[in-house]
Amino acid sequence: MQVSVENVGKLERKLTVKFPAERFDTQVNERIAEMGRTVRLKGFRPGKVPKTVIQQRYGDQVRSEVLSDLIGSTLREAFAQEKLQPVANPSIDTTGKPENGEIAYTATFEVMPEFPEVDVSALEIQRPVAVVSDADIDKMIETLRLQRRSFDQVDRASAEGDFVMFEYSAVAGDYRFPAEGLERAGSVLGSGSLFKALDEALTGHAAGDEFESDVAFPEDFRNESLAGQTAKVSFKIIKVQEPKLPEVDAEFAKLFGIADGDLETFRKEVRANLERELKATLLARLKSEVAEKLATAHAELDVPNMMVQSEARNLASGSVPQGQQPPQQLIEAAQPMARKRVIAGLLMGEVARKQEIKLDRTRVAEQLAAIASTYEEPEKVVELYNNDPQLMSGLQNRVIEDQVAEWVAEHAKTTVQDLSFDEVMRPVGA
Repeated sequence: MQVSVENVGKLERKLTVKFPAERFDTQVNERIAEMGRTVRLKGFRPGKVPKTVIQQRYGDQVRSEVLSDLIGSTLREAFAQEKLQPVANPSIDTTGKPENGEIAYTATFEVMPEFPEVDVSALEIQRPVAVVSDADIDKMIETLRLQRRSFDQVDRASAEGDFVMFEYSAVAGDYRFPAEGLERAGSVLGSGSLFKALDEALTGHAAGDEFESDVAFPEDFRNESLAGQTAKVSFKIIKVQEPKLPEVDAEFAKLFGIADGDLETFRKEVRANLERELKATLLARLKSEVAEKLATAHAELDVPNMMVQSEARNLASGSVPQGQQPPQQLIEAAQPMARKRVIAGLLMGEVARKQEIKLDRTRVAEQLAAIASTYEEPEKVVELYNNDPQLMSGLQNRVIEDQVAEWVAEHAKTTVQDLSFDEVMRPVGA
C-alpha cells in the first residue's frame, strides 16, 4: 500500500492511497465463492449455483461492498501510519478502477489544530455566587399561587390582575382588522400577554361597555398591517373576572406532591428546587464566562471549517421554526459566534486533556437525576439516556466542561461577584 499526504490548507489534508488490484480481486472472488455455498436461487440446488450466475446476479453489489470495505480498512491503516486524526469522516474520491495493477483513491479531510500552551493564570474571570433566601421561597410560593388562581366574574370596572374578555376591531388608514365584524380575545391585565397600550385601554371598563380608543401598536406586533401604527380600536367588554388565589394550606401543598400536606416540608421542597435551578444557572454562567475569556485570549487559533459551519447551522436553526432549514444568510451571520464557540470548546477539551481532568461519574448521575426530576416519569428519562449513546455523550460532555470551567476559575484571576437569586435567574437585559 502506498500513501502520500498533501497539505491543501492550514488544516485541510488530501491523502492519496494506492493498494494492489490483486487484493481487491482476491476478496471479490472469495465472497463470490462464499455466496456459491450459501445463496439460494430458484432452479438450483443449495450450494450448486454456478459461479457465472452469481457473478451476473450479484457481481456489481459484491465489488461495491469489497471496494468500500477495502477503502475503510486501508484508510485506517494510512491514518495510523501518518499519525493523522481527522475531525470527521473524510470525503472519498475514486474511480474504483485498476490502473497499472493498483486501485487509488483520495481522502480529503480536516485535522485538529496544533494547540498553543493554554495559560489560564492570566485570565480575569468573574464568578457569580448567590444563595436562596426565605424571601425567594416566599416569592416562588406566590408565583405558584398565581399559577393556580381561579377567576370569578364581577360587575365592577376592570383593574390590573383581572381577566378581561372583549371583542374589538382596529382601523389604521384604509386597513381594518378583522375585515368584517369583531375579533374576540381575552387576557389578564398586566400579565404581559398584551402590549401595554392595549392593557391601558381595557383598564377601567365593566362588562357591557362599548368604547373607542386610539391605540399605538408596537413595531413587532404580529399583524404587519397594524405593527408600528396608531389605530382607532372599537371595543366591547364581554366580561370581567377577578383573580382568586388559593390559600397556602395543606390542600395547596398536596397539589405539589406533598402527600401529608405539611407546609414545612413543602417549603423545603421549594427551597431544594430553587437551589437546584440556582446551582445549574451559576455553573452555566461561569462556563460561559470561561469560554468567552478562553476564546478571546486565543482568537487567532485556526479551527476546522467544518466544525464552524456545523455550529453556525445549529445557531441559525434557533432563529427559524423547528423542522425548517435556516437560510444561508442566517448561517453566514452566525459564523463569527460559531467560530468563537468552536475555539472555546476545543480549548476547554485541551485543558481537560493537559490537566488530566477525568469525567466525574457522580456528577453525571446527579445531572441526569436533575433532568429527569422535571418530568412526570423520571425513571423513563433515566432509561432513555442510559440506552441512547448520543444523549449520554452530550450529557457527559456538558459535565466535563463544567469541571473544566471550575478548574479554570480556581487557577485564574477570579473575582467573586455576590448576586441575589433574582439577579442570577433574571439578569437585567435578559
